[in-house]
Amino acid sequence: MARKPLISGNWKMNLNHFEAIQLVQKLTYALTKDDIDAVDVSIHPPFTDLRSVQTVLEADKVPISLGAQNCHWEDKGAFTGEISASMLQKLNVSYVICGHSERRQMFGETNEQVNKKVKTIIKTEMTPIMACGETLEQREAGEMAAHIVAQITEGLAGVKAEHVAAMVIAYEPIWAIGTGVTATAGDAQEVCKLVRDTVADLYNQGTADAVRIQYGGSVKPSSAPELMSQPDIDGALIGGAALSAEDFAGCIQYRLGQ
Repeated sequence: MARKPLISGNWKMNLNHFEAIQLVQKLTYALTKDDIDAVDVSIHPPFTDLRSVQTVLEADKVPISLGAQNCHWEDKGAFTGEISASMLQKLNVSYVICGHSERRQMFGETNEQVNKKVKTIIKTEMTPIMACGETLEQREAGEMAAHIVAQITEGLAGVKAEHVAAMVIAYEPIWAIGTGVTATAGDAQEVCKLVRDTVADLYNQGTADAVRIQYGGSVKPSSAPELMSQPDIDGALIGGAALSAEDFAGCIQYRLGQ
């Protein structure tokens, strides 16, 4: 089944709204119509940049989707410092990352909380990018598969098959995030296949064939072509390289290196 690749840039806690506008403008100059036709692209700025980036994308009719890095599962309430999915929807956000390993590790997010976010994002008519991944210790202890399966199973609990088929799951080995170390294409393919097989076990093969699975973890223009050539890798969730218009464009143009 042909799945259109999704290349997503996660800016994390970087760039003020002036810098964000400049990056988007540089990125539009670096990409061609063929690039955008070949892949879907989303960028995920900090919350303070979203309105500025939305304005640039819409005013210039840039065919790049606006994404967010996180949201709360409640629609409103006394949750100081949080942002609801409905607030993001009003800014025409299309994709929302949930369960990123940095959120899990640094802020204690659980599989149950990620599950609530997935359901809320879907209810608000946006697409979740649900992240999963293991630590180096878990990998070396032979616990990787069980950990990934648990994250997928608990993260998708109660989510309908048709919604899973339309969402994105991002595999990001924690040991490769921000370290400069990229999993080998074979390692990445092995786990992305495990993710797809887990979805097939939970739902059916049609749902598994439809869901898009990204790889994340120090993806660069040099590593993108081999990663993207793997049968179960349908895109990339890119951190550091997404802060450079040239590098991010290079990842989007991975097919030129295949």
